[in-house]
Amino acid sequence: MKRIIIGLLLLTGLSGCHIYRTYERPELSGVDSLYRVPAMTEDTMSLADFSWKELFTDTVLQQLIEKGIANNTDLNIARLKVREAEALLTSSKLAYLPSVSLTPQGTIKSIEGNSPTKTYNLAASADWELDIFGRLTNAKREAKAVLEQSQAYKQAVQTQLIATIANSYYTLLMLDKQLDISRRTAEIWAENLRVMKALKKAGQTTEMAVAQIEASKLSVDASLLSLEQQITEVENSLSSLLGVVPQRIDRSTLDMQSFPDTLSVGVPLQLLQRRPDVRQSEAALAEAFYTTNRAYSAFYPAITLSGSAGWTNAAGAIISNPGEWLFSAVGALVQPLFNRGQNIANLKVAKARQEEALLTFRQTLLNAGTEVNDALLQWQVARRRLDLDRQQIISLQSAVRSSELLMRHSSQNYLEVLTARQTLLDAELSAVSDRFEEIQGVINLYHALGGGY
Repeated sequence: MKRIIIGLLLLTGLSGCHIYRTYERPELSGVDSLYRVPAMTEDTMSLADFSWKELFTDTVLQQLIEKGIANNTDLNIARLKVREAEALLTSSKLAYLPSVSLTPQGTIKSIEGNSPTKTYNLAASADWELDIFGRLTNAKREAKAVLEQSQAYKQAVQTQLIATIANSYYTLLMLDKQLDISRRTAEIWAENLRVMKALKKAGQTTEMAVAQIEASKLSVDASLLSLEQQITEVENSLSSLLGVVPQRIDRSTLDMQSFPDTLSVGVPLQLLQRRPDVRQSEAALAEAFYTTNRAYSAFYPAITLSGSAGWTNAAGAIISNPGEWLFSAVGALVQPLFNRGQNIANLKVAKARQEEALLTFRQTLLNAGTEVNDALLQWQVARRRLDLDRQQIISLQSAVRSSELLMRHSSQNYLEVLTARQTLLDAELSAVSDRFEEIQGVINLYHALGGGY
């Protein structure tokens, strides 16, 4: 009974010495105020609750995302890293079992030409480390934290991949729309140039005015080439993400896209579970915690039980046949006394790295909150700008109609009509950019909240 009490007291003392403690999330002050929109912090619903298929309803885009998830090189590498971590965790779990090895051995000896003497030893040995001081336990927990990091990294790669594919796809739709508007703009400038040349022949304008219009037309023509180049470059980049050779990307149109009219960000605490980079950072903190535990364990003795059993013909001083059984058992306790300061240094390094991991974890959470705020603001501002663009386009459409009527019934010339049409097309280009900004805000917010997995 006395030995049992002593053993319980010893285990209690060891647990108080950091060896058997499990990781607990540190206190995170200010988490509840990560978002700058207080009205939304009461709503636990979040945009990240949607699956990516529910958010991105364009079937062409869905097919591209599925292809990317299957073929993307970075994501496949991340999957392999998870397998590596799973193998290491399995190895750390098996470390609790004894190691067994078979060591057969035979010798032939002859002295001064005498008949050779043959000896043999067919033995098996086993070593078993008793995990009384938590070295194996902390190694297993550390390997589990590494696995969690790998899984979070894979999730981060996938969510980033989905966001990048979606962003590239909608970039193509925006560029297609801008290319269409720019082509209509080029037609108007060509008409402007034709009118100006006619007016010059009639003596109603100067060569300088014609040259200015021609320069503007050439500028629009150059912008068409730039847009076509951008489209090809985005298609090449998207093909690389999909793991295919550069090719034309099939797509729909920008006008066919639809998204929710209201977006909710949920509560900041949800970032700890949804954001893969936050989870990866916390898993790194847990790994550092168990590394510190192992550094503490190094100050305690290592207890190993060893044994061997075999069949030998060399059991006695005289070689004899047939063979006999041979058994042995050894218990070893190694208590570190002086290790040239290595254990102390390892502990100090482990503690410092744990503090670094804690700072990184807190900063990652702050960065996540910043990204949510920025994405939400981007979406809100783009929607307001888009409303103003629509109003401006309505006004300019009215101005174009009025200029056309005035040209028919007054002295207003055709050049003023063309100018009104050009202003309308410029406004439509701005509306396309703001529409893309709105969509990009949705994508960025979805990714910032940890959606897409």
